[in-house]
Amino acid sequence: MQQNSSSGDLNKKSGAGLFGLSLIAALAGFIFGFDTVVISGANLPIKELWHTSPWFHGFFIMSMALWGTVAGALFGGMPTQKYGRKKVLLWIGIFFSVSAIGSALAQDPYVFSFFRFIGGLGIGVSSVAAPTYISEIATPKTRGRLGAMYQFNIVFGILVAFLSNYFLQGIGGANDWRWMLGVMAIPSVIYTLMVFGIPESPRWLSSVKHDKEAAKKVMFRLGVADPDAEIREIQAAEKEEANISSTGIFARRYRTIVWLAFFVAFFNQWSGINFILYYAPEILARAGLAAKDSLGNSILIGLTNLAFTFVGLYFIDRVGRKMLLIVGSLGYILSLAMVAWAFYSGAGSVFLLVFLMLFIASHAIGQGAVIWVFIAEIFPTKVRATGQAFGASVHWVFAAMITLITPVFLDADHGIFKDNPWPIFAFFAFMMVLQLLWILTKVPETKGVSLEALEKKLAKHED
Repeated sequence: MQQNSSSGDLNKKSGAGLFGLSLIAALAGFIFGFDTVVISGANLPIKELWHTSPWFHGFFIMSMALWGTVAGALFGGMPTQKYGRKKVLLWIGIFFSVSAIGSALAQDPYVFSFFRFIGGLGIGVSSVAAPTYISEIATPKTRGRLGAMYQFNIVFGILVAFLSNYFLQGIGGANDWRWMLGVMAIPSVIYTLMVFGIPESPRWLSSVKHDKEAAKKVMFRLGVADPDAEIREIQAAEKEEANISSTGIFARRYRTIVWLAFFVAFFNQWSGINFILYYAPEILARAGLAAKDSLGNSILIGLTNLAFTFVGLYFIDRVGRKMLLIVGSLGYILSLAMVAWAFYSGAGSVFLLVFLMLFIASHAIGQGAVIWVFIAEIFPTKVRATGQAFGASVHWVFAAMITLITPVFLDADHGIFKDNPWPIFAFFAFMMVLQLLWILTKVPETKGVSLEALEKKLAKHED
């Protein structure tokens, strides 16, 4: 009886401990979300300040952070795998802090772009290290909810960025955008200090550093009932990997996993989510709202994103990843088709805003809640950081491409669709039809399955 009581107390403490540690790691997502969207408030002021061409503005001003993100995602897997999840999470905070201060003080578009690139590196690496860390400390029953906290923090950061832009507008006259960007230094420093208190991933300690005793200590801290049994399961998976001729993520046995990671990241961006978040004030202004109103309604987008992310968090370990992706896809198709029709027919800004809200809600419940959890859990421990880097880099390559070319299509003076942007949204709706077909035919369910069991299920013995 005493043992059972102690076990119950331990489980309660471990639950709180897991949540707290996951929250700290996931705070990288808050800065990620804040950094990626804060540029929406600086978009028009910077365009008026430096008078750059649409191509220059798209590449250097708006998408330079995303190209940094691509680089961070591509190369973030190596240090995450070699030096550990915790060390990399610390460097992410440093990159964010430097980027915020440098961007705010920049006196020309080139220096500005350099510091935005540094922030992008932090975002890209965070999309590798944070979901990997959380997936490796979570239990099978809580992995979805804890992993989705990274996405929750992203959307919370997005909301705070919209609010910050709204309230800081006009505070520094023509330089208000500097305050919008510089304020990010505050959460960046706080996050960096908090990361010092988290332990290293026990799976990394066991599988990469081969320090079983350190891994057991962390597992005990996390409340694992039988650390020795957990270590044995990890070692069994390691032995199976050792018998395979190639353990790189592009080995034939990982072909199914790689394609799953590729397409979930690919379709995430071809929904148009970053296009809408980055250019929300401009899109709403094109629909007839004044600049201040468009910034204010951007806050509604952020609130909707946050509210429905809670819904996704609630259901991800209940109905599963696949069902959320299906529901999200249906919402995408309807909302994007209606936004396209609103622009085409001139239905009005209120009608358009309603379906933009539906689009954001669909994303928050579906792709937003699932993507980082799904990619982090489908790869085996030995290649998880590399696999996460692959999935994240696909995500960010397409995000950067879309952000780069958007001014060419959307610019009110020189854009291809300067008179009416409805074809952009119609194209995104078509892409979401393709996503729905892919989910229905190819995506497996992963909820409630241990990482080692998922490896056996998804990795094919073809070498």
